[in-house]
Amino acid sequence: MALMCQQAPCLPFKLGIFLAVPLHLHLVREISLALDEIFVGGKYADKVIEKCFKANRKWGARDRRFFAETVYEIVRHKRRLEFVADGESSWDLIGAYLYQTMNELPDWEEFDHLDLNLLKKRNSSEKPPEVANSFPDWLHKLGQEEFGQDWSPIMNALNAPAEVFLRANTLKTDAEHLVADLAKEDIQAAKVFSKKFDLSSCVKLDKRKNVFITQAFRKGLFEVQDAASQLVAPLLDVKPGLRVADACAGAGGKSLHLAAMMKNKGKIISMDIHEWKLKELKTRAARDGVDIIETRVIDSSKTVKRMEESFDRVLLDVPCSGLGVIRRNPDTKWKLSNEEISRLMDLQKEIISSYSKMCKKGGLMVYATCSILHRENEEQIKWFLNSEAGKGWQLQKELRVWPHLDGFDGFYAALLAKI
Repeated sequence: MALMCQQAPCLPFKLGIFLAVPLHLHLVREISLALDEIFVGGKYADKVIEKCFKANRKWGARDRRFFAETVYEIVRHKRRLEFVADGESSWDLIGAYLYQTMNELPDWEEFDHLDLNLLKKRNSSEKPPEVANSFPDWLHKLGQEEFGQDWSPIMNALNAPAEVFLRANTLKTDAEHLVADLAKEDIQAAKVFSKKFDLSSCVKLDKRKNVFITQAFRKGLFEVQDAASQLVAPLLDVKPGLRVADACAGAGGKSLHLAAMMKNKGKIISMDIHEWKLKELKTRAARDGVDIIETRVIDSSKTVKRMEESFDRVLLDVPCSGLGVIRRNPDTKWKLSNEEISRLMDLQKEIISSYSKMCKKGGLMVYATCSILHRENEEQIKWFLNSEAGKGWQLQKELRVWPHLDGFDGFYAALLAKI
């Protein structure tokens, strides 16, 4: 029996940055339902959390924060919690997580099946690295093959909760003024200084807060964008007046970065296979004061073929495994597979082979991923340069950002020149 606390409607405990947070049964039940949607229903954690927030609009900021962080932490450490609880249900995971936090459990019937002595024993016992760091066996093996001794610190870094970085929209402000504007709205942030990277427009929040309700956001003074992601667009060395293609634009974070660097002069064609993402880009562009972006849905191979040799710069932020951004999307560990990585690698080859033709002679192209795997990055560039499509291309520069060395998301980018 999990009967260690006096029965009460709520219990105070410490959780991460929370102190004396009331532990309400109804809120924990919502966490259980959310975990079932993620692990049983196959839904993405961020979408499940967003849906729960919409369904529970009366939740205060503290409840929302507790809910989101608890769900993410349990998803992040799923395998270790399963080991500690010796079970796989959502209530097993919640019980193991709360026990690790409190060294006890609430007197709720949902935890009656859990043995506190067993929890204590399994929690303190030595665990294999793949269990301790909560990685599936196949991914742990892949990481060992790719990175050797570096895999352990990489796993640790990928399990750290992600910090919030902003990119100051230089069409309207700069990093210093953005920090001051945020402070007026009780959001503490600081300009990012790096000896290794140029992050002159990058700002980091001291604490995670909802920045989307600020006047600074409504005025288009910033975009939420990880520091590593902010390093990709500058590789293209854009200037006002150029024609640029962002061929895998998504919701357009890098398109907007390019527009700011071009001082909103020239032309950017932002392309994607998903029309809904491009609609989001249009909204963001309007808020940011950007009017040089034209969106285009890729509905067939003809869309790309019609634009061969049309652009001075081409950005290919290709679909990838996302292993560099596990800190932000911890459920990637449980949804990814070797087969999916192989499929993505084939797609990457197809994209770089066909989309590279959009670049003019004398132009530049960047191939980028948010993966840490060599097979999706350096090895793909080697393949391209040795292929028929890669004739006339030269590798100019490679950029690597490592979560365990640099403290940002894992990113790769290659700058190529068409001669």
